[in-house]
Amino acid sequence: MSMGRDLTGPAVVALAFVAMATVAWLDLTDGKLGPAFSVGFVLVVMTAPFAVDLRSIVTTGVLPPPLLILSLLGVVLIEPAAIEFDGLAADAGVAARAIATTLDHGLTLVIGHSLALAMIVLRNVWAARARALTLQRA
Repeated sequence: MSMGRDLTGPAVVALAFVAMATVAWLDLTDGKLGPAFSVGFVLVVMTAPFAVDLRSIVTTGVLPPPLLILSLLGVVLIEPAAIEFDGLAADAGVAARAIATTLDHGLTLVIGHSLALAMIVLRNVWAARARALTLQRA
């Protein structure tokens, strides 16, 4: 049930990428990608379903994997030294670093995606209740 304040799917996707770029930039102030990036990712994907129009809610259900992968790829391209792993060569290329950091953030993706899906369900339940209340009052 749209009340004129919900964003379109593409707008939410764009804002999610802007938010993740901001989170990554802030987290990289110490030169390393840390837990703040993971927490920021989870918060962004949990918030997106509440900002999008219900007709575009599926967009927020498929958003977490590309958002995480492309955000991490951006970090690798801009600040490759921020990605450090045991066993990763110091001269590892972009592809190796991107794969390593994506695998390292696998649990973050599972948690974020699961919570995003839960928020979608919650949003749909609230919308159904709001519609039912509106119909009762009419």
